[in-house]
Amino acid sequence: MLPFAQQAALRGAFTTTKGDENSIWLFVDGYSSRTHYKDDEYRSTSGGPFTFSGNKLTVQLEYSDAHVDAVGSNETAQITLTADGFQEQDGTVWKKQATQKQELDGLWRITGRMQDDKMSRIQRADRKTIKLLIDGYFQWIAINPANKGFYGTGGGHYTFGNGKYKEHILFFSRDNARVGAQLSFDGALRGRDWHHSGLSSKGDPIHEIWSRERED
Repeated sequence: MLPFAQQAALRGAFTTTKGDENSIWLFVDGYSSRTHYKDDEYRSTSGGPFTFSGNKLTVQLEYSDAHVDAVGSNETAQITLTADGFQEQDGTVWKKQATQKQELDGLWRITGRMQDDKMSRIQRADRKTIKLLIDGYFQWIAINPANKGFYGTGGGHYTFGNGKYKEHILFFSRDNARVGAQLSFDGALRGRDWHHSGLSSKGDPIHEIWSRERED
């Protein structure tokens, strides 16, 4: 577990822009994900469990679609915390987005899916789909760290309240045409599980169960 001050400083959503490329870096529950995208084009993502000590940020890569061979290794960066974010050694400035605490903030893993009108539990295995939600941003990632498999990602803004979970998509690796879509789902928290149902971005009915993977 990270020291409290460092844990609090890196928990959240951080963004930066270079030319026409946007980047977002999410940190929640000891996990990080960094994604690069243009307004209408997905570029790349990478991430995994992280530690932060002194000025050294270390990410144990569970996925990296742009550098597949790096999966399983540690990626390190020297960063300096600032009043409103942090700065990398190369001068890149990441700005922390405003805190927007919501009940769904955290690291989740899909554990159940409705099939043939029956909820089927998904057994824990190397392949997994996880979802990070923090300060009004979300990202899901389908991966298999054991064989360096990457099967897709998408993310953007989210809100949750009064039994409704809503998404505004900013990037989608499988289909850039879905950027800008706004989706609404029914959502309910039941203990450590989140029940999620509605229509997918393709219009297919879904009913999923997500469970908290860990907590800071």
